[in-house]
Amino acid sequence: MPDLLLELFSEEIPARMQRKAAEDLKTLVTTALVDAGLPYEGAKAFATPRRLALQVAGVPAGSAATREERKGPRVGAPDKAVEGFLRGAGLSSVEEASIHSDPKKGDFYVAVIEKPGRSAIDIIAEFMPGILRGFPWPKSMRWGTTATRWVRPLHSIVATFGPETEEPEVVPFEFDGIVSGQTTRGHRFLADESFEVRRFDDYAASLEKHKVVLDADRRKDMILNDAKDRALALGLELVEDPGLLEEVAGLVEWPVVLTGSFDEDFLDIPDECIQLTIRVNQKCFVLKDPATGRLANRFVLVSNIVAEDGGKLIVAGNEKVIRARLSDARFFWDTDLKTRLSDNLPKLDEVKFHEKLGSVGARIKRLVALASDLAAIVGADTDKAERAAGLAKADLVSNMVFEFPELQGLMGRYYAAAQGEDASVALAIEEHYKPQGPSDSVPTDPVAVSVALAEKLDLLAGFWAIDEKPTGSKDPYALRRAALGVIRIVLENELRIRLGTPIMKALGPIDVTVENPDALVDSLLSFFGDRLKVHLKDEGARHDLIDAVFALDGQDDLLMVVKRVEALGNFVSSDDGANLLAGYKRAVNILKAEEKKDGAPVSGRPHSDHLREQAEIDLAAAIDTARADAADAVSEENFEGAMEALSKLRAPVDRFFEDILVNAEEPALRTNRLQLLAEIRDATHVVADFSRVAG
Repeated sequence: MPDLLLELFSEEIPARMQRKAAEDLKTLVTTALVDAGLPYEGAKAFATPRRLALQVAGVPAGSAATREERKGPRVGAPDKAVEGFLRGAGLSSVEEASIHSDPKKGDFYVAVIEKPGRSAIDIIAEFMPGILRGFPWPKSMRWGTTATRWVRPLHSIVATFGPETEEPEVVPFEFDGIVSGQTTRGHRFLADESFEVRRFDDYAASLEKHKVVLDADRRKDMILNDAKDRALALGLELVEDPGLLEEVAGLVEWPVVLTGSFDEDFLDIPDECIQLTIRVNQKCFVLKDPATGRLANRFVLVSNIVAEDGGKLIVAGNEKVIRARLSDARFFWDTDLKTRLSDNLPKLDEVKFHEKLGSVGARIKRLVALASDLAAIVGADTDKAERAAGLAKADLVSNMVFEFPELQGLMGRYYAAAQGEDASVALAIEEHYKPQGPSDSVPTDPVAVSVALAEKLDLLAGFWAIDEKPTGSKDPYALRRAALGVIRIVLENELRIRLGTPIMKALGPIDVTVENPDALVDSLLSFFGDRLKVHLKDEGARHDLIDAVFALDGQDDLLMVVKRVEALGNFVSSDDGANLLAGYKRAVNILKAEEKKDGAPVSGRPHSDHLREQAEIDLAAAIDTARADAADAVSEENFEGAMEALSKLRAPVDRFFEDILVNAEEPALRTNRLQLLAEIRDATHVVADFSRVAG
């Protein structure tokens, strides 16, 4: 079957846009093919700095002819109904429709719509200009006098179609003056001549001959492997940086890996500052000494050309720029060290955190108070927690963090350590932002834990107080991440914290009027419940079980919630649990029906004088025992024991429904039995709201 080859050749496309643009091209073209009745066997998209390319394999030579019978209104129907039918069917008059008879429904119009098959080349030529005109670039530009918009000036379009055994044809279309063809160009500096291509195989091979590696992943592999080899030859190790590797692969069409060096004196600067300086300014990788784990004074750069001098001038140029940038970084470092972190705090009173939540300085005061309270709960030294919380944001006004905001917290740790602060205090300054994502580590030092929890709970309480909650996919203040951070810190450190108390404490100093603090806390705890579902999803926990536990009052101890969910999951997956759940739902359904009929909820304890049958006598006794045993087990946080106590209800509940008629004719007896069903409901609610459990 024929293959389609497309290439859109332009000036340099920003590296950050290339991969998505290639996938967008594939999606748009393949969707248009399928919609036109041209299913395909496979498609692959490619991107380099100067081109987007797409191969679609196994495309039919043309679309099949179609025949459709469209039923219309009855003969004699109102004119408007007939006119609408004719318009929809593409008929000019009712005479072009046929009349079909139905013994039951009578005569009605039928339009036969026949569409002949079309050449795939014609179909592709028809939809391609629209795809290009509406291409979803994040940013696009116009150039010259043309109305064309593209990410960068577009120079040529390759579009060929045909089977492997034949000479392919050019798909003829025009995009604002640019006519499709089969000519492209090679590398801008190494092989900047035009050449013709036919299909994908010779296209990729010809590009290679003209110093263009089409596949971005292959360029990444080339860079990574060559960089590692270069490092190994120097007795060093490459500090891998996946984000930088992706970016650099989008900057070159023919990667050439080189190494350079900088003065050893710069190694007095923290490694992270050196790496970030070199990464941001020159897109270079750093190397480390495996013996010390510290950075070496060498770096790896990736060139887009093969230089006649072996790259000496390219390396020298990069070394010159890196030397200047590292000189700046050393100046920032030395200058910042001269100012104690505590001396930076008055400046934070002038830095706005949020217009409704005050300054960063005001927030620090809240963090100190909250971290102090949390320190007692997590077993941290209170004085150290207060000190760490007081200095946690002090590096925000340092020179280094102003230049590289990514280093906030980390630089605070370096400055604190250099200025003689306690090691736990310095660590907490860095780690109070953690975890910042699912792969980020969680603080374990008690001082860091108390400050990290204070940071996140203050953030959540503050934005809940001003009603700035996440909506849909929008979460500008990363509140979902903050809640997940609290959850991970609590669970991974196995902390016993009733979150309602610190949340209420966090609300106190916020200079915002909260009309109903209890409702706000409940709303925030519900948000934690939603985030807990997300966190436990990968572990196989069922959402309905989390709902069943959170439905009970006072469920703000996340560690105990998880343990209760685990125990409940094991219980409902057992035979006893599944059967008790079925009996519970049967009881609840009967209660709902009767309560709706009577217009009032069933209340009160069943009277022993009205327990006449052995099955209801046994059930009443079993409920009393199970409820007491389950409550005792829950009070001891023995949730497995609580589930075991409830499991003993299975047999008496089963027997009750087998032997007893709930809706007895005698009113007192009926009421007593309904109250017994309500006892089943209440007994299970000691451990969870079984009505929330699916099944």
